[in-house]
Amino acid sequence: MPAAKPTLTPALRNEYQSLFDTCQIRTEKRTFVKKAVDGIISARARYTNVGDELNVPWYVVGVIHNMEGSLDFTTHLHNGDPLSARTVQVPAGRPHKGNPPFTWETSAVDALTLQGYDTWADWSIPGMLFKWERYNGWGYRNYHPDVKSPYLWSFTNHHSRGKYVKDGIWDPDAVSKQVGAACILRRLAELGELDGVDSNTTKPDLAKALADAESGLLRYAPDAVTPGGIALQAFLNTFPGIFLREDGKLGPRTSDTYKQIFGHYLLGDPRSH
Repeated sequence: MPAAKPTLTPALRNEYQSLFDTCQIRTEKRTFVKKAVDGIISARARYTNVGDELNVPWYVVGVIHNMEGSLDFTTHLHNGDPLSARTVQVPAGRPHKGNPPFTWETSAVDALTLQGYDTWADWSIPGMLFKWERYNGWGYRNYHPDVKSPYLWSFTNHHSRGKYVKDGIWDPDAVSKQVGAACILRRLAELGELDGVDSNTTKPDLAKALADAESGLLRYAPDAVTPGGIALQAFLNTFPGIFLREDGKLGPRTSDTYKQIFGHYLLGDPRSH
């Protein structure tokens, strides 16, 4: 009997959201993540042109391009095969229409349509993560549930080792060398690049974080790690639409977020004068 294909149930939605909210990019991998994210942002206009045609957010197109084509605009978005011919790897023979060489945009529209992105309307964090995991396959979830899919979580605290090295070939010690889709999405969120995407839907009690910051224990300090700073950033990240890097450095973005929630900048922020 074939393995079940999950649907985006409330439980799975909560799982994705919880994993994303607690996602931390591994310190030793930040240079690699930065390179991928910078490349995606620099090509935003091209991703937007394709995404607008299908009502797909530009960053969704960009993340797929990094995962499947290493941001190479001479390859098919389907699987990284060269645009000089139809695809050879799965899915083979794409695009069906037209003749090679194909433009990247033509191929990208075909790839996204083939995977149903043009009819998918849930661009929440769980909606995106579900769509990407479904694209890569449910092998991890069905057969190795103790390992989070590296296609999503590689280079984060949620994945360290264990992956399929070939179709159907599992290696419990293999380490992914590719930055995961959720990892990229998390960094884009931290940079404020996800327009209108909420982190979660609940607001906790403000009392403790407010008391620590208002008392001056936590002050504006962009160039040094402040004791308690990571806890404050983690707290701020629980608010809808907030995505801060939890590094303990209470700089402009943390202070801006603090003002957004509490009405004024952190103590010591020169902009408060």
